[in-house]
Amino acid sequence: MVTVATGLARPHNAFGAVRLALALLVVVSHAFSVTTGHILDEPLAQATGYTLGEHAVNGFFAVSGFLVTMSLMRRGPRDYVVARALRIVPGLVAASFAVSLGLGSLMTTLSLPAYWSDPGLWRFIQGTLTTFKSNAALPGVFSDNPFRFPMGTVWTLKYEVLCYLGLLAAGLLGTLRWRWLAPLLVAGLALGLALAGLRDGEMPKALETSLRLPLIFSAGAALFLYADRGPLSWPLALALLVLAGLAHGTALYPPVLFLAEAYAVLCLGLVPPVRHSVLDPRADLSYGTYLYGWPVQQSLHALFPMASAWQLLGPSLVLTLAVAALSWRLVERPALGWKARLMGRREVIA
Repeated sequence: MVTVATGLARPHNAFGAVRLALALLVVVSHAFSVTTGHILDEPLAQATGYTLGEHAVNGFFAVSGFLVTMSLMRRGPRDYVVARALRIVPGLVAASFAVSLGLGSLMTTLSLPAYWSDPGLWRFIQGTLTTFKSNAALPGVFSDNPFRFPMGTVWTLKYEVLCYLGLLAAGLLGTLRWRWLAPLLVAGLALGLALAGLRDGEMPKALETSLRLPLIFSAGAALFLYADRGPLSWPLALALLVLAGLAHGTALYPPVLFLAEAYAVLCLGLVPPVRHSVLDPRADLSYGTYLYGWPVQQSLHALFPMASAWQLLGPSLVLTLAVAALSWRLVERPALGWKARLMGRREVIA
């Protein structure tokens, strides 16, 4: 039986390629809602009840739960905090200023003095950096777009950070040594999500999200904690996805679907169909792609409002990858250099 530990012991996992693919899927998904203003226009929304972007975010949280648990267990709380802070904060700060002061200055309908003196500009920066607010608009920017806000993806970072803090608390309390608590937590969150689906009327999105993302993160963490016994099986992954399809329309559908997706994504990272160093690139463009995809797409729609989602998709992917490469080169990679220095090691994890 191929276990998680076996997959980790092999060279060249595919997590780098998986994360970039997930980030690109978010860009593909948003190509439709950015141009029409209707979330249900995104791929898979009608068929699965969730957009392609939501499925991709599910994958991100599964990979994150797995990798950051590995980081905490192998390096300890101090290095864990340093690693997480330097992976999230520099890129977010740079993106917030680049979008608000750079892109906003180019796209605003106001004069530059009026734009820079508008309190809304500084509220946007403060809200983005302190509460990961993603629905704040910039003065005179994207006023004619269906959605006015220029950084529509940062809201997930709030849940990511909360998951990081919860994992850190578990590490400091020593409860990660009791690894049986991890599947118990997963089961509890899955049960809570299923019970919430039994309530009258449609489940509030905020409630579902507050259960969905921690559930998937915890599933990734649990699979690492049981690395010595956790199986990696594509037939099992397929069976779980089929089971989710059979449960469609019931209260069990969301938790089964999310756990199936988490397991499938982790299988893809640890036992990819092919193994090659190209699947584990040194340059990680996934975070920059995730941060800059939305503002790039908003800008293209503002400049070419008559173009369809399909017409803007190719240019948006190319431009987003270019900006992500700059973010990696100028911000994220130097931050990782500081991470290595602060940890006192040449190489770092996740």
